[in-house]
Amino acid sequence: MAGLKEVKKRIGSVKNIRKITKTMEMVSAAKSRKMMNRVHDSQPYGKKIFEIMDNLSKYGTNIDTPFLKQKENPQKYVLLIITANRGLCGAYNSNVLKLARQRIKELQENKKDFKIYVIGKKGASYFKFIRVPVEKVYTNFEDNFKYEDTKQLMDSFMEQFLNQEFDILEIISTHYYSSTSQKPEIKQLLPIISQQKSDKQKEEKIQPNTIMLPSKEEILRKIIPHILEFSLYKLVLEAITSEQIYRRIAMKSASDAANDMSKSLTRLYNRKRQGKITQEISEIVAGADAIK
Repeated sequence: MAGLKEVKKRIGSVKNIRKITKTMEMVSAAKSRKMMNRVHDSQPYGKKIFEIMDNLSKYGTNIDTPFLKQKENPQKYVLLIITANRGLCGAYNSNVLKLARQRIKELQENKKDFKIYVIGKKGASYFKFIRVPVEKVYTNFEDNFKYEDTKQLMDSFMEQFLNQEFDILEIISTHYYSSTSQKPEIKQLLPIISQQKSDKQKEEKIQPNTIMLPSKEEILRKIIPHILEFSLYKLVLEAITSEQIYRRIAMKSASDAANDMSKSLTRLYNRKRQGKITQEISEIVAGADAIK
């Protein structure tokens, strides 16, 4: 059984760990609040540009663009997997990577060609460990990333898509729904999947007397690339927000566990100390009786 010095040393170590996890919890809480504000601030703009595209489609706008064409039997896939650069965020990385492995297995079983792009060092390390080749790794997406970063990445994917280097682009990441709900999901970005509604809903919103300048086709042609850039920005933003929430919860659990362990070790130390004092008193009394 450990002596008093060992128990006291363990108590000190646990308290030091608790200070670190508590600090990390506070930092993650501040970052998660900041990221949630960015997500909420981006939602009105996102809803509006998708509403514009939806309204244009209701007017019967039809343009010839590869971004809207669905292939009957796509063979070449690109998977962009969004993970974190650091750990200590609970099951955040493992949940995304588990979903990615399932998707890779499906593509392999269906004999589809695929390339993997990874955001985050954790994802890169994982695929290196399981010996799955990765086309490119991006490590510059932190909580302070900007819209231009995702715009540059999406422009690269759009160029490859136009050059017919792949048929479908899928993003595997954690979606943010609320501060208490975040789930890993797969979303197809290229080509764009149109959200078709019923004919009755279309008829209700069609305004035949509306005049648009430039033409509806020209507006749609210009807005589609921007929608793709914003969609990737939103997915990365939600993923990083979820990462900070996961880390805050993980650090809170670690702090609570360290606090419980500290109390348990303190009780053990007190019992040992009381037992040692009782033993010393007994020896003194025994020695005094022997002198008599």
